[in-house]
Amino acid sequence: MRIIAYFPACAEFRPYDPEVVAMARLLGSAVQSVEPRLQVEHVGSTSVPSCGGKGILDLAVLYPEGLLARARNVLDGLGFQKQGGPEPFPEDRPMRVGCVEHNGRRFQVHAHVIALGSQEHEELVWFREMLRCDPALRQSYEERKQAILAMGIQDSIEYCKAKGVFIAGVLKERRPAASRS
Repeated sequence: MRIIAYFPACAEFRPYDPEVVAMARLLGSAVQSVEPRLQVEHVGSTSVPSCGGKGILDLAVLYPEGLLARARNVLDGLGFQKQGGPEPFPEDRPMRVGCVEHNGRRFQVHAHVIALGSQEHEELVWFREMLRCDPALRQSYEERKQAILAMGIQDSIEYCKAKGVFIAGVLKERRPAASRS
């Protein structure tokens, strides 16, 4: 599998694509074949069956304490690129981007480099699991994303900020207080 240049695109709503699950597995295996101490989890809308969204495959590349630089280097070595644009993630919590071609299709990938067991890691997994087990929440999330686009917000960063308000509200309202430390 070869990681090719990322192509930024305007935010749009796409139906769930089950092929991203296989792509996430392949990418996770590629990362772990270089550095087995890293863990890779498929997160975001593409990790939730039946959940529509931007269609970008989000990976949480989880590093144990002391391996942040190694995680960045592994992704860079595989061909992922540093995130560009006006508001990139900082290098102490980076995101790498790339695109993969598989069976004649291109998949955009965001590889979020996150400390294993951190609050961010736990929140990503918790929110994914809530979406998987609660069809009403999944529907509300999809409706919120479609409403953001209907307001004319197509800039990817602004879309993510607007969507983040929904996610933060769900975390605050539903996640047990003991888990939010």
